[in-house]
Amino acid sequence: MNRLLAPLLVVASLGAQAQGTVYRCPGPPVLYTDALSAKEASEKGCRTIEGTPITVVQSVRPRAGNAAAGIDGARGAESRVDAQQQRLRDDERRRVLQAELRQAEERLSAAQKEFNNGQGERRGDERNYQKYLDRMAELKDSIARYEADVQALKREIAKLPS
Repeated sequence: MNRLLAPLLVVASLGAQAQGTVYRCPGPPVLYTDALSAKEASEKGCRTIEGTPITVVQSVRPRAGNAAAGIDGARGAESRVDAQQQRLRDDERRRVLQAELRQAEERLSAAQKEFNNGQGERRGDERNYQKYLDRMAELKDSIARYEADVQALKREIAKLPS
């Protein structure tokens, strides 16, 4: 129960402290402060805020005590996997990555075939030459992405234990 009341007491005390003259100062980010004198505020182009008092709420940081160590210790015990289970997970990951690699290589091959070294066939809907050029530019970008995907998948597969 005391843990629930502590943040409320902090908020109440901060709200009581922030009831002096509050200034809104321009600029990214907009600054709300009561720590400026009237002269400093006018120099910075700040203006006073009148009306409802502003309440400043600061979050309470949890202590890094025994409770956090207990949680970490429990996680460490749960995350241990025996060698056979890990090998099965690695094999499954390898199969998934190899399937993704095959699909990426197929997409790359199809895009390269359609691109035909920048000499792809014009379609019937591309009577405007600019449409054809735009499609060729998109294909070239797609090929670069597919090549990067293939390389990334090969790197991921190489990281897996044999």
